[in-house]
Amino acid sequence: MNLRRSAAVLAAVAVIGAAAPAAAAPSPSPSKPALPSALYGDSDPQYDGVWRQSLALLAQHTADVEPPKAAVDWLTGQQCADGSFAPYRADTAKACDDRTTVDTNQTAAAVQALAALGGHDAVTDKAVGWLKSVQNTDGGWGYIAGGASDTNSTSVVIGALAAAGEKPAEVKKDGKSPYDALLGLALPCEGDGAGAFAFQPDKKGTLIANADATAAGVLGSTGAGLAAGPGKGGQADAACATADSPGQAAANGAAYLTKALAGSGHLVSALPGAEDQPDYGNTADAVVALAAQGSTEQAGAAADWLEKNAAGWAAQSGPAAYAQLIFAAHATGADPRAFGGTDLVERLTATGPAPEKATQPSDDKGDKDEKKDDSGFGVWWFVGVCLIAGIGIGFLFSGRAKKQQP
Repeated sequence: MNLRRSAAVLAAVAVIGAAAPAAAAPSPSPSKPALPSALYGDSDPQYDGVWRQSLALLAQHTADVEPPKAAVDWLTGQQCADGSFAPYRADTAKACDDRTTVDTNQTAAAVQALAALGGHDAVTDKAVGWLKSVQNTDGGWGYIAGGASDTNSTSVVIGALAAAGEKPAEVKKDGKSPYDALLGLALPCEGDGAGAFAFQPDKKGTLIANADATAAGVLGSTGAGLAAGPGKGGQADAACATADSPGQAAANGAAYLTKALAGSGHLVSALPGAEDQPDYGNTADAVVALAAQGSTEQAGAAADWLEKNAAGWAAQSGPAAYAQLIFAAHATGADPRAFGGTDLVERLTATGPAPEKATQPSDDKGDKDEKKDDSGFGVWWFVGVCLIAGIGIGFLFSGRAKKQQP
C-alpha cells in the first residue's frame, strides 16, 4: 500500500525546499550517516524503514527464499517495549518514549512478515496486543494511534490479525469489529464511485471514491494480507448491491476496480500534474485485492500490464516496489522470477544483504540493481513533488485521503 509514500514525499520536499538558490556557490554536502547493512534499500529510512523491510522479507518468503537472519533480527530489534513499531529507530539501545512516532501500518506490516516467517511469536503477540489496545470505537484504526479510522490502516491491521491467528471479526471495541469500520467507509451503489471505498470521510462527512483505498478495502474485507493468494467466488462483474456484509463490500469494490482498470489495464496517478500517468504501485495492490476476492480474470489482466510495463518503475523505486510486484505475481500465479523478463526476486535480494538460501536458483544474469531508493513512489511522484514544492505541501499529510480516483 502507498500511505508511506506521503511521508517519503515530504522528506523529498524538505530537501528541495531547503536547496540553495541556483546562483549560490555550492557548499560541501554533509556525509550521510551509514545505514544498517541488514536494511533493504539505501534511502533515508526515517519514514518507511520497517515498512520496506517487512515487505521485502514477506516477499522473499512468498518466493521461497529464506531471508538473511541479520535482516530479520534488524526488524525484530526495531520493536518498542509496548509492542509497537516506529518507521525507524537508529539507536535501539534507547527506549521508545513519547517522542517516538510509532504507527499502526509499520506495526501491522512487521506482524505479517514475522508471522509468515515463523518463530517470532513473542514479538508478534506483543505487536498484536498493542494494535488491539489502540483500536478505535468504530472498530477500525488510523495511521497514528488515536487518529480517525481509515480504510488502508484498518485493512493492513486486519491482515496482521489474520496472520497472527486472530479472528478479525472477533476483535472488537465497543462492540464494533474492523469489518464494521470498513462497511462504514464503503460507498453506496448510487452516485459517483458506486461500490468503492473512501479513505476517510471528508471534512463534510462525505465519502469520496478512492482507488487506492478501494484496493485496500477489498483486501481487508476478504480478511487477507499483503501477500494474499487467489480467493474464490469473485463477483466483480455483478451488479452493485447494498454492502451489508464484508463479502458484498469486497464484491462491490472489486467491480469498481475492474471498471477503473478497464481499457488501459492500470490505475492512474492522482498527483496533480500527473493524472494521466500510470500508478504502478496502486495497480499492483489492485491485482492482489482482486485475486484475493476471487476476481482472477480481472486481476490477471492487470498483472499482464504490470509484466509489460512495471520493471522500470520498480528499479527506480526499490525494495518495496519489487515486493509489491512479487505479491501481484504470487496472487495471479505468475512467475516472479520471470516477470516480464525480470527476475523480481533477484532484484529485490540485491537491494539488501545476501539471503541464507534460495529453493530455486535464478537464471536471470541481467544487471543486478544496487540498493535503490525504496520510498515506494516512482519518477512521477518525484517530478510532481518538484512541481509543487513551491506552492505548499500540507495536502500530502493526508496521504491517500487526497488521492481521489475517478
